[in-house]
Amino acid sequence: MNETLEQMVSVVIPSRNRPHLASRAVRSALGQTLKSIEVIVVVDGPDEATVKELKQIDDPRLKVIALPVNVGAAAARNAGVDVAKGVWIAFLDDDDEWLPQKLDRQLELATHSRHAFPVVASCLIARNPNGEFVWPRRLPAPSEPLSEYLFARNSLFAGEGFIQTSTFFTKKELLKKLPLPKNLPRHEDWDWLLRVSALEGVGLEFVPETLAIWNTEISRKRLSNINDWQYSLDWIRSVRNLVTRRAYSGFIVTVVSSQASLQRDWKVFWPLLWEAVRFGQLRPADYLLYLVMWLIPQDVRQQIRRFFWDFKGNITHSNINKKNPVTSAYENTYTIG
Repeated sequence: MNETLEQMVSVVIPSRNRPHLASRAVRSALGQTLKSIEVIVVVDGPDEATVKELKQIDDPRLKVIALPVNVGAAAARNAGVDVAKGVWIAFLDDDDEWLPQKLDRQLELATHSRHAFPVVASCLIARNPNGEFVWPRRLPAPSEPLSEYLFARNSLFAGEGFIQTSTFFTKKELLKKLPLPKNLPRHEDWDWLLRVSALEGVGLEFVPETLAIWNTEISRKRLSNINDWQYSLDWIRSVRNLVTRRAYSGFIVTVVSSQASLQRDWKVFWPLLWEAVRFGQLRPADYLLYLVMWLIPQDVRQQIRRFFWDFKGNITHSNINKKNPVTSAYENTYTIG
């Protein structure tokens, strides 16, 4: 690939108080086969340990920006975008990793996209103490609403439709036009994806290859693992005009009810179900899924999922391609909106 300035990719990594993880993420970014890159680590607030750790990496492509105060992951990403020199931006969380050809594959697809503003994602390895799984387990169907792909399940297991921040790849111009919502401590990635769908020329595309590692260890505290069902309910209500009725009920059935059950907040069992019925579009399978979320503990569900996929021969990248036959990366595109 001709690595011109116009094809330069700026990698933005927000980090706070996790120096060794940040160093691992940076090294996976600098180890890309695509060499026309810069790696911008935005240290989110006073954190000398992370700054010191990153100074040990001797690579002119690495830039470290230390913010004077903590602003949150989304605002930190926006700060990185502001100083980026590349036409293209790729986000990487500090506790995640990339496989070496990740940026090469995404840039190739993006530069051949029919969309003015492609948002390119990829498959990834979801790694936790119960095993490793390739997510998403399916790619968006033609003309499938984005919200339904993200929130409406067709099976009992997570990871069916899935887009994770560490696989986001898009133009800096688009992120300047619509920055990540800095007022949201959680769900900011979903919020941005839903809102960007209203912009002309935006299209979501997938590289149907496993290109990243999403480390989801249960013992590690990360914002996406904090259980606060009321926050999630308030958020989905705030974007109800951006999601379909089926997606609205799907979010309540899976995300909100899962968090409420972990908090053992049984008094909201019926109110949440009524919310899904009143404003959503429940199918018979959704009622079963709702009961599963409440009656089967999360760790048991994960063990069942692990057993199920082991029984099927485990999830592999070849399984993904068999379920989603793609003869060319350029053919597997999906338009938001």
